[in-house]
Amino acid sequence: MRKVVSLFALCGTAGYLCVFSLPAGAAPTAVPSAAGDTVGGSRLASHGYIRDKSVAEPPHIEASSYVIADLETGRVLAAKDPHGHYRPASTLKTLTAITLIPRLDPKKKIRPSEAAVNASGSAVGLDTKLSYTADQLFHGLLMQSGNDAAVALAEAGGGMKTTLAAMNAEAKRIRANDTVARTPNGLDDDPPLTLAEQHSSAYDLALIMKQGLTLPDFVKYVRATTYHWPALPTKKEREKGQKTGGWEIGTHDHLLVGNHYAGMIGGKNGWTSHALGSFVGAARRNGHTIIISLMHAQSDFWPDARALLNWGFAERDKAEPVGTLVDPIPPPAKPTPKAVAHRPAAGGRTTSSRELAWWKIGLPAGAAVAIIAGLTVGLRRRRR
Repeated sequence: MRKVVSLFALCGTAGYLCVFSLPAGAAPTAVPSAAGDTVGGSRLASHGYIRDKSVAEPPHIEASSYVIADLETGRVLAAKDPHGHYRPASTLKTLTAITLIPRLDPKKKIRPSEAAVNASGSAVGLDTKLSYTADQLFHGLLMQSGNDAAVALAEAGGGMKTTLAAMNAEAKRIRANDTVARTPNGLDDDPPLTLAEQHSSAYDLALIMKQGLTLPDFVKYVRATTYHWPALPTKKEREKGQKTGGWEIGTHDHLLVGNHYAGMIGGKNGWTSHALGSFVGAARRNGHTIIISLMHAQSDFWPDARALLNWGFAERDKAEPVGTLVDPIPPPAKPTPKAVAHRPAAGGRTTSSRELAWWKIGLPAGAAVAIIAGLTVGLRRRRR
């Protein structure tokens, strides 16, 4: 009789994306890509204006770089030096947000350090004597562009080194390969950072905004126009029996307030003397969302941002795409567990190789009975 052998499928090895944390002060190294491989399409490698010449010409604006994209289709409708490296200023806070929002409980209490409270530049006004929820700090980060809130959130995210490693890993995950973060707030003068040390691109800012729009809390923060910021009560407030004080903060997004842009979801602007103006935002009309980003612009770039949005809505169903907003790298597939041959317990009865295990062959019950009967008759005749 032939020995019954079990056969098992051989499982392939799944590939994994490895992320390495950089020591402080070390220059980041980009993952090498194939020659001519431009994220979003080869046309986006150009440094000039990129457009479909069969439709109306997109706006010529002073910004050195911009992207106009249709969120629903992922099509990049027009661009100017989309992968050019520029200083992001406070638009980098969008990367801080999409990295930490999924990691921090919005109700988590956070007491800021002296370093956070004394962060330079724009601030929401933290106090070491108060604890703030992560939800409050995210409002201060994306509405008031609080550099102090950014540091406090980074500390709550595991510390500055851990948070920056997570931010750079998140950038690589969503394929924002032009982006390197060395601060959680985008400052480039405290500490002094060169363009080679911290940079992003208009294309990457659009990818970050695309990812942010998948997070309900991110949308809530960039959409908010006013918010009550908690603070210690003043002497007059204490005399009235109030235990907390505070003030109203407002968004820096001029397309949400003042001359409101119809359908505006929200966005994030930035400015430093080295970076100049930058902005990334999104608006929705008639079931379609347009994302725009611009970098290295004059200080009053709001009319240009409005012009980019207007062109995007007017030409989105006419213009042939010049590229695409790529999707994030999918998570690694879970390894298929290897089949393990059954081993009987110690002392248990095993089936001899000479014995026939009918249940393993899978014969019909009737056939098994017939074969057993035949063997029994044959043995009796042999004995006779």
